[in-house]
Amino acid sequence: MATTTEHLEFALEQLPPLWSIRSRKMFREYMIYLNDKPILALCDNTVFVKKLPVLGDIMANSACGCPYEGAKEHYILDVEDHGLTERVLTLAEAATPIPKPRKKGRGEK
Repeated sequence: MATTTEHLEFALEQLPPLWSIRSRKMFREYMIYLNDKPILALCDNTVFVKKLPVLGDIMANSACGCPYEGAKEHYILDVEDHGLTERVLTLAEAATPIPKPRKKGRGEK
Protein backbone atom coordinates (compact mmCIF):
# COMPACT_ATOMS: atom_id res chain seq x y z
CA MET A 1 0.00 0.00 0.00
CA ALA A 2 1.48 3.35 -0.99
CA THR A 3 1.48 6.34 1.34
CA THR A 4 -1.36 8.76 0.72
CA THR A 5 -0.76 12.46 0.13
CA GLU A 6 -3.16 13.12 3.02
CA HIS A 7 -0.92 11.16 5.39
CA LEU A 8 2.15 12.97 4.07
CA GLU A 9 0.46 16.32 4.78
CA PHE A 10 -0.57 15.12 8.24
CA ALA A 11 2.96 13.93 9.08
CA LEU A 12 4.53 17.18 7.86
CA GLU A 13 2.07 19.23 9.96
CA GLN A 14 3.19 17.34 13.08
CA LEU A 15 6.87 18.25 12.69
CA PRO A 16 8.17 21.20 14.72
CA PRO A 17 9.14 24.18 12.54
CA LEU A 18 12.76 24.16 13.70
CA TRP A 19 14.29 23.17 10.38
CA SER A 20 13.92 23.60 6.66
CA ILE A 21 11.56 20.70 5.88
CA ARG A 22 10.83 19.20 2.48
CA SER A 23 9.64 15.89 1.13
CA ARG A 24 10.44 13.96 -2.00
CA LYS A 25 8.37 11.24 -3.58
CA MET A 26 10.34 8.06 -4.12
CA PHE A 27 8.79 4.88 -5.49
CA ARG A 28 5.25 5.79 -4.35
CA GLU A 29 6.59 6.55 -0.86
CA TYR A 30 8.28 9.64 0.60
CA MET A 31 11.56 10.76 2.12
CA ILE A 32 11.36 13.72 4.51
CA TYR A 33 14.41 15.95 4.68
CA LEU A 34 15.40 18.30 7.49
CA ASN A 35 18.00 20.87 6.41
CA ASP A 36 18.58 18.77 3.26
CA LYS A 37 19.35 15.67 5.34
CA PRO A 38 17.26 12.51 4.78
CA ILE A 39 15.82 11.93 8.25
CA LEU A 40 12.41 10.24 7.94
CA ALA A 41 10.97 7.68 5.57
CA LEU A 42 7.21 7.67 5.13
CA CYS A 43 6.15 4.26 3.86
CA ASP A 44 2.73 2.59 4.00
CA ASN A 45 1.42 5.59 5.98
CA THR A 46 4.02 4.93 8.71
CA VAL A 47 6.86 7.24 9.74
CA PHE A 48 10.23 5.53 10.09
CA VAL A 49 13.51 6.87 11.46
CA LYS A 50 16.86 5.13 10.98
CA LYS A 51 18.26 3.26 13.99
CA LEU A 52 21.03 5.71 14.81
CA PRO A 53 23.15 5.09 17.95
CA VAL A 54 22.12 8.49 19.38
CA LEU A 55 18.47 7.38 19.33
CA GLY A 56 18.98 4.10 21.18
CA ASP A 57 17.97 5.35 24.62
CA ILE A 58 14.93 7.46 23.77
CA MET A 59 13.56 4.99 21.20
CA ALA A 60 14.29 1.83 23.22
CA ASN A 61 10.59 1.11 23.83
CA SER A 62 9.42 2.09 20.34
CA ALA A 63 8.08 -0.31 17.77
CA CYS A 64 10.37 -1.23 14.91
CA GLY A 65 9.82 -2.30 11.34
CA CYS A 66 11.21 -2.19 7.84
CA PRO A 67 10.04 0.66 5.62
CA TYR A 68 10.30 -1.48 2.49
CA GLU A 69 11.41 -4.95 1.49
CA GLY A 70 15.14 -5.39 1.85
CA ALA A 71 15.61 -2.38 4.16
CA LYS A 72 17.28 -2.51 7.53
CA GLU A 73 15.03 -2.29 10.56
CA HIS A 74 14.04 1.27 11.55
CA TYR A 75 12.26 2.77 14.53
CA ILE A 76 8.61 3.68 14.00
CA LEU A 77 8.07 7.26 15.10
CA ASP A 78 4.74 8.42 16.54
CA VAL A 79 4.71 11.96 15.15
CA GLU A 80 1.68 12.79 17.29
CA ASP A 81 3.96 12.60 20.35
CA HIS A 82 5.36 16.07 19.77
CA GLY A 83 7.90 16.02 22.61
CA LEU A 84 9.42 12.72 21.49
CA THR A 85 9.33 13.76 17.84
CA GLU A 86 11.23 16.98 18.56
CA ARG A 87 13.89 15.15 20.61
CA VAL A 88 14.31 12.42 17.98
CA LEU A 89 14.52 14.86 15.09
CA THR A 90 17.00 17.12 16.91
CA LEU A 91 19.33 14.18 17.59
CA ALA A 92 18.88 12.58 14.16
CA GLU A 93 19.42 15.86 12.30
CA ALA A 94 22.65 16.53 14.23
CA ALA A 95 23.94 12.97 13.62
CA THR A 96 23.12 12.82 9.90
CA PRO A 97 25.45 14.33 7.31
CA ILE A 98 24.19 16.10 4.21
CA PRO A 99 24.41 13.56 1.37
CA LYS A 100 27.11 14.18 -1.19
CA PRO A 101 25.81 15.13 -4.64
CA ARG A 102 25.63 12.17 -6.98
CA LYS A 103 27.92 12.18 -9.96
CA LYS A 104 26.05 12.18 -13.23
CA GLY A 105 26.45 8.96 -15.14
CA ARG A 106 26.96 8.56 -18.83
CA GLY A 107 24.14 10.04 -20.84
CA GLU A 108 22.73 12.05 -17.91
CA LYS A 109 22.44 15.79 -18.20
